[in-house]
Amino acid sequence: MTSLTQDIKYKLSRLNVLEKIIAINVVVFIIGLVVRSNLGWLELPSDFSDFIVKPWAIVSYAFLHYDFLHILFNMLWLYIIGRMFLNLFNPKMALNVYFLGAIAGGLLFMLAYTLFPSIFGVNSRLVGASAAVRALLIFLCAYLPNQDIRFFTFSLKLWHIGLAIVILDGIGLFGANAGGNLAHLGGALLGYAYAKQLTKGNDIGKGFERLMDGIIGMFKSAKKGPLKTVHKNKSKVGGYTKADFDEFNHQKKIDVILDKISKSGYDSLTAEEKEFLFRAGK
Repeated sequence: MTSLTQDIKYKLSRLNVLEKIIAINVVVFIIGLVVRSNLGWLELPSDFSDFIVKPWAIVSYAFLHYDFLHILFNMLWLYIIGRMFLNLFNPKMALNVYFLGAIAGGLLFMLAYTLFPSIFGVNSRLVGASAAVRALLIFLCAYLPNQDIRFFTFSLKLWHIGLAIVILDGIGLFGANAGGNLAHLGGALLGYAYAKQLTKGNDIGKGFERLMDGIIGMFKSAKKGPLKTVHKNKSKVGGYTKADFDEFNHQKKIDVILDKISKSGYDSLTAEEKEFLFRAGK
């Protein structure tokens, strides 16, 4: 049993952050099958008064699926998009876009049902990771609009794919899954805004990132180790080590390559730049 536990921990440690989110979604789905009942405390209600008593639902709904095909396609999309995203951006930004997309989708869902109950109805519930996945996808489509994607025998620009998906979600507002499509559009809007601001040098997810770091820090052990004698590190220059300078130069080179991609497309990179970006993504 110990060996099995260690093997599972090792395999989980090898997953990237979005693959870990996929694993959590699968575990929650299996729990729902085992208990044979809806996990209502994870669902996001359309009524703000119901939401107030379970505020965690603005995030938890994105980890809940009841239908096998629903979770299958969401996780497949997340896996494919996640590999592309993490090859270009760091894990923290991926989490920022993912969770902010889920939050934006949930807020638009509740707002629309509250303001237009005669159109969308009442007492609806939202589940699924679609809004968060849409945010990642539309982020890439907006940040790298002219990147070519091979589709069978012809190529499509990323912005073509993004536009088609948004149009389909808009049409879906008049169908049976209006609430779900509202969430999709909320996630897409967040992904688009995030990408466009990032091209201007503004990372709108930094505040959320600091909030999450603070919350995680609260759960870390406050236990202090024994006092240690602090020795001055003579290898530092101006308070920085050589490793600090190497990390700065590494990130600067990544930023330059990403800027080149956003202006001229991925194919404009040299073989050396592509190899460097691939290693950085790993």
